[in-house]
Amino acid sequence: MKPLVTSFFDNATNTISYVVRDPEGSQCAIVDSVLDFDYASGRTDTASADAIIDFIKSEGLTVSWILETHVHADHLSAAPYLQEKVGGKIGIGANITIVQDTFGKVFNEGTEFQRDGSQFDALFKDGDSFHIGQLRADVLHTPGHTPACMTYVIGDAAFVGDTLFMPDFGTARCDFPGGSASDLYDSVQRILALPNDTRIFVGHDYKAPGREEFAWESTVGEQKSKNVHVGGAKAREEFVEMRETRDASLGMPKLIVPSLQVNMRAGNMPEPDDQGDVFLKVPVNKL
Repeated sequence: MKPLVTSFFDNATNTISYVVRDPEGSQCAIVDSVLDFDYASGRTDTASADAIIDFIKSEGLTVSWILETHVHADHLSAAPYLQEKVGGKIGIGANITIVQDTFGKVFNEGTEFQRDGSQFDALFKDGDSFHIGQLRADVLHTPGHTPACMTYVIGDAAFVGDTLFMPDFGTARCDFPGGSASDLYDSVQRILALPNDTRIFVGHDYKAPGREEFAWESTVGEQKSKNVHVGGAKAREEFVEMRETRDASLGMPKLIVPSLQVNMRAGNMPEPDDQGDVFLKVPVNKL
């Protein structure tokens, strides 16, 4: 089946969120939502999520799933807010427990922070499947960027998160804790083994040099032939050397500190203190 896909581009974080709809019904899923966050003031806003909610209500859709491709390091998830407003189960890869354990230590979360993935409604493993109305969704574990990265293959569309970018921009960084350029290479090969006409929907776009417009949809065939990092059947050794060298030159995403603390909690803020105030931690010399 060919799902109906509506895209929502967030200029502040270059993130693309998606509403994926059963073409023969009203069931849909939301992929990689954004909670707006101003780091300087510490204030959140729901404008990006509200745009998705308005669309869902105007189309008369019913939300089955709120999906995360991974624990994002560059934006906060709006999953709990969306669930409160429009329903749906929140799902992520089962290796979220590895991410929670890693960053639970980085942020000194203590024993009160559960590292079992229980903040999410569903933890997907490689090979799992679920339905969005009559649409079947198959789950591929595609680690490398993070240990918990998943690709959701929904009908003829694959939502790859940060594993692949547009062909002229390449692939995701692999230098976060638990990342691996070698694992990413293997994950990309799994995605490229899908049929050539499979639509690829990426999690971010930064406009490669020379391109004037943002873009987020390609195909497996285009990625195989044109991706600047992995196209043309590039060898593993060449890719790993390129990726590790490139990653060593990159700075941390500007929202990595709040994003990780919130997203490893399924988009929830840390527990408030006795006065009802919420605080985020800034680890020094840890990232």
